[in-house]
Amino acid sequence: MADFAGFDEFYRGGRQRLLGYVLLLTGDLAEAQDVVQEAYMRAWQHWSAIHRYDDPEAWMRTVASRIAISRWRKIRGRARAYLRNGPAEPVPAPSLNTVAVVEAMRRLPAEQRVAIAMHYLLGMPVVDVARETGAPVGTVKARLHRGRAALAELLAIDAGEPADA
Repeated sequence: MADFAGFDEFYRGGRQRLLGYVLLLTGDLAEAQDVVQEAYMRAWQHWSAIHRYDDPEAWMRTVASRIAISRWRKIRGRARAYLRNGPAEPVPAPSLNTVAVVEAMRRLPAEQRVAIAMHYLLGMPVVDVARETGAPVGTVKARLHRGRAALAELLAIDAGEPADA
């Protein structure tokens, strides 16, 4: 069985050294903190083997270096793709109707929001919504009915006239 209490001591004794080392590799404190955190998570997962090593800190430096390099390569790849393809098209601002609907949806109970989003936004049949939410079909139908009624009231839509939104 691994000495998990020993991991706490190992962490406290080496975290600052490892952070300083990775900071010099990355040049970015936030990035270094993320790398060190991931390295210690991996060490925790393999502590039953690592705690037996002659120098567990050397293992940590190697792992942290590899994580930092991997993250750097991903960032570099993203930058190359950005240069190759240019910036993404700007996303237009939401319409006033969209803002009103989102605000009204926030005021609905969670179960009604989920049912409405799955059924109307994702186009899922009521049977599939019921299966995915674990609710009976009748309950989903009731949630949809009550949710539509509440939205109509919140948005001041006359139930007799078709709505543009």
